[in-house]
Order: sequence, then structure tokens, then C-alpha cells
Amino acid sequence: MRATIKNKLPAPLANLYRNVRDHVTVASEYPAARFHPWRVDSIHKLEKLHNCHQGERCVIIGNGPSLKQTDLSKLRDTFTFGMNRFYMAFPDLGFPTSVLLTVNDLVIEQCASDLRQLSIPTFVSWRSRNKINPAPNLHYLYTSYILPRFNGDATGRLWEGATVTFVAMQLAYFMGFKQVILIGVDHNFTTQGKPNTTVVSTGDDPNHFHPGYFGQGFRWQLPDLETSEIAYQLAKEAYRKDGREILDATVGGKLTIFPKVNFDTLLA
Repeated sequence: MRATIKNKLPAPLANLYRNVRDHVTVASEYPAARFHPWRVDSIHKLEKLHNCHQGERCVIIGNGPSLKQTDLSKLRDTFTFGMNRFYMAFPDLGFPTSVLLTVNDLVIEQCASDLRQLSIPTFVSWRSRNKINPAPNLHYLYTSYILPRFNGDATGRLWEGATVTFVAMQLAYFMGFKQVILIGVDHNFTTQGKPNTTVVSTGDDPNHFHPGYFGQGFRWQLPDLETSEIAYQLAKEAYRKDGREILDATVGGKLTIFPKVNFDTLLA
């Protein structure tokens, strides 16, 4: 019914309809996202992280195949954001990332046990609270698909921008980091199809650093690279306005939003 109404409206009215609908949705989500005991606890944890790394550098680690060409041992003494199933690399790496984030419902549902057992601060979407119960390491972030924006306050609503990397950028900003370096953000997928379509892997994963990342039988959503580029532009501008920067050190990455830098030189 909603799609039928929207399709019959002129574009300006359709946009107004969508905007009103999305604001109503956010308003309905707010009480639980602000006052539920699990969120209250997470907000208190998050408040302690505000500007705790002011002026410092961090690295956001994507999960692309280019990681196999990146000397991750250089990151041992650097604050790092791992994302989704990057914890699969911990045994070979010899150390964990500083924190880990995942906001995708399918990843949280299928990996909840792994996520709850991590020894590092782990940030998950409040939307998936019925799929993952509280644990000492868990922080629930209020993330959403709608009403695009960059939010430097991680205690509030964070737009996902079709990629957990954008959420990591907002969290890094909240924590005070002045320089963010991206690695493994290849922005390129071998598997093709309609963005956000849920598919089931039928074999080894060619899109990530490990063949078992989204291995056989794993349900995942095809990437929405166009929306993620909109999000990255918002992040770039927010950082620029505050005298901060995001640099892209991904080996051979296809993303063109951020200035390119050499990882080995930067972390020599």
C-alpha cells in the first residue's frame, strides 16, 4: 500500500511523504532506543568514550581481499576498528583489534555467539537486540537505514549509510580521533546483483579476505555502493569542517572519495 501511494504521487510529494513517514518511524523508535535498560547501560558506556582519543590516529579495517596484501602486523600498537567478521583474522594476526563493530542484522543473527565471546568492546545495532543478548563487552548503538546524516554523537541515532564503515567513522569522530586511515575498504565486489538483496553463499567467499568469511550457507546482503558513497561524502565533509581527515590506504581500492595514501609509508 505504501509503495502504491508513493508511486502515484508527484516526486516532490513522494519525497515529502517519505520524509514524514521516516520521521514518524524514528519518533516511534526513540523511547526504547533511549530509555530501555540495555540502551541506558550502553549510553553510559558510550559517554565514557567521548573524546577519549582526542587528536589521535586510528585505523578502520575493512574486510576486502586487499588485506592479504597489507602488512597488518604494523597495527599492533595502533587503535583499530574491526568490522563484522574481522575477528576471524585474530588468530593469524596474533592480536585483536581495539574494538569491533557490526550493525548488519544477518551478521549479528548468525554470529551472535562469536560476538558475545569477544574480549574487546563490541558495538552492535540496537535494532538486532532480539538476536543478541547483553554481554559485558557489548554496546548497543541506535542505528537506522533512514534519514541520512553524519552524527558525531554516538549516543544518538546513527545513519548506517549502507555500510558499517560509515558507522565506524561516526564512532571514531565521537571518540575524538583526528586522523582516520582506511585499509581493506576495497569498494569492489565480485558477486553482482541488486543492492541489498539477501543471498545465500554457495561456496567460498571471493569478496572478502577469508574464503569462509561469508562461506557456504551464509546469508548476506549484496552491497549498495552508491548509497555508501553518499555516506562517505558526508563523513569526509564532517571531518574536514572540524580540521580532521579520513585517508584511504587500501591497496588497489576502487573508492575515490578520500585522499589516497601509502599504508607502509604512513605506518613506517
